[in-house]
Amino acid sequence: MNDENVKIEHSSGNVFTDLGLPDADAHLLKAGLVTRIEQFIRERGLKQVEAASLLGLSQPDVSRLLRGDFREYSIERLFRLLTALGRDIEIKICEPDSQRQGRLTLTG
Repeated sequence: MNDENVKIEHSSGNVFTDLGLPDADAHLLKAGLVTRIEQFIRERGLKQVEAASLLGLSQPDVSRLLRGDFREYSIERLFRLLTALGRDIEIKICEPDSQRQGRLTLTG
């Protein structure tokens, strides 16, 4: 393959938008929440069975969730999983920096 045939597309910053999926902001937020869940499970040194017990899920459900199969989970349910892991959730509503439409973002 030579460089002349390579097409480069710049990302919007949201892979779900780039793929043309509906509710792309919500998908990106959920992916970020699942990433945090995985991080906190790892930080606590929990095995999936232990995490499942703590979260009120089955071990196969934890496995699917951590592999990125989170379509069936609502943002609220992911919040509950994070609080079960001992995390606080803050929701902040603010004015956008410009005239653009509001968006969902995850910090912290």
